[in-house]
Amino acid sequence: MNRHPDTVVATAQGAVRGLRQGSTNTLTFLNIPYAAPPRGAARFAPPRPHEPWDGVRDATVPGPNAPQSERKLGDVDMTPYFGTGWSRGEDYLTVNVFAPAAGGDGLPVMVFVHGGGFVAGSTRSTLYDGSAFARDGVVLVTLNYRLGIAGFLDIPGAPANRGLLDVVAALRWVRENISAFGGDPHNVTLFGQSAGATTVGGVLATPEAAGLFRRAIVQSGSGLGAFTPEQAARVTEAAAGALGIEPHVDAFAGIPDEQLVETVPELAGIDLRTETHGDPLIGLSPFSLVLDAQPAASVAAGLAADVDLLVGTNTEEGNLYLVPFGKYATSTAADVDEAAARSHPDPARLVETYRESRPEASFAELRSAIMADALFGAGSRALAGAHAAHRRSATHAYEFAWRSHALAGELGATHAVELPFVFDVADRPELNGPGALLGPDQAPADLATRVHETWIRFARTGDPGWAPYDTDRRATMRIDAEWTQVDDPRGRERRAWS
Repeated sequence: MNRHPDTVVATAQGAVRGLRQGSTNTLTFLNIPYAAPPRGAARFAPPRPHEPWDGVRDATVPGPNAPQSERKLGDVDMTPYFGTGWSRGEDYLTVNVFAPAAGGDGLPVMVFVHGGGFVAGSTRSTLYDGSAFARDGVVLVTLNYRLGIAGFLDIPGAPANRGLLDVVAALRWVRENISAFGGDPHNVTLFGQSAGATTVGGVLATPEAAGLFRRAIVQSGSGLGAFTPEQAARVTEAAAGALGIEPHVDAFAGIPDEQLVETVPELAGIDLRTETHGDPLIGLSPFSLVLDAQPAASVAAGLAADVDLLVGTNTEEGNLYLVPFGKYATSTAADVDEAAARSHPDPARLVETYRESRPEASFAELRSAIMADALFGAGSRALAGAHAAHRRSATHAYEFAWRSHALAGELGATHAVELPFVFDVADRPELNGPGALLGPDQAPADLATRVHETWIRFARTGDPGWAPYDTDRRATMRIDAEWTQVDDPRGRERRAWS
């Protein structure tokens, strides 16, 4: 262990030189490999150990990320979230590590999995600066993982969920190396947002990951977000058809990354509904985890029963998929019915439930609420309930309700709006303004501090500071300018999904 870390730290694969940031009193190590470069046929194989290197590897500049297209969401600037697209280079299965410059050992470790619809995002995104975590005594790790066709297309002859396997490999790297940065390898919290949170749910349901982390935080993910093999096969057939190849790993291995990235937009709009299953992503992405059983079902069966779990969503998640595209204010009754039909086997009953539960709601609000629960809410509640039923470890729930006034005040407590508060970067200029994620108004002065400290408290102790979630009370902390604990929020709507 290194009680007074220098800018050079020895890992199992070789030494790395980081950067000391005096303004935040942290050490930053960028672009450290946790697995071998996924090149050629290895793009569709399980992650392999990285070869050791001689000398000291420079870890002061950002590295490449997973192949991806630049991603935009209408009129809202999501560059801090998605990044600026593909920074090319094969050696991109890497981590960034942020550690206190003052040193120490046995510090809590937090490992973050970014979102981006399983097709975009990386450690280069400015939202994921871990300096505030290091400033406050946490060793923060962010990671890249395979995306799109290389990461999540279910290809005959290749292992499924390769992007998830990358996350597990990164956790093994953390177990082996994080003590050199002052972290406690036995007090690791895995957390993620959106696709990253759904992936965290998948890791909870992965037996090979058992023992690699002690706690987990699922921010706007879903324990019901996986595709069935039948649904995934439709995407594979479409991808093979677009590329003019056979749907087998040997054929995909010969396609360059550029062509794989160019093919992803051609897979939009595939109808993944089957006789027995709806599309858990309601058409928003052709990629997700591919599992025989949903993560919530595996957790209900006992997997991850010894892992403390914090699960939450934002109040107006669905707004992100409507407001920036001018589809919110123009919503009609037909749009509400269409959202329900995409989301639920009994859409008429679902719409009736939401109208009765929200008698003053506009068509726009109903449409957004149904989309939000289809994508995140129902699956988050299912995961929390499945975990809480075992009572062998703590389960807690939250709802993030602070409203952004971006895009003429309509964006609201939308998907991803909690992230700047978790990372304590809400004062960044790129996040503030009429078209920025947090909007033109100043957030409450102490909100970022309190949210950030709460996530750290959970990582240290497994207790965020409010009552546990159980299958009777379903205690949930509503986070806004004021924090209010409520029991079974929107219980009638919850029952409509169960």
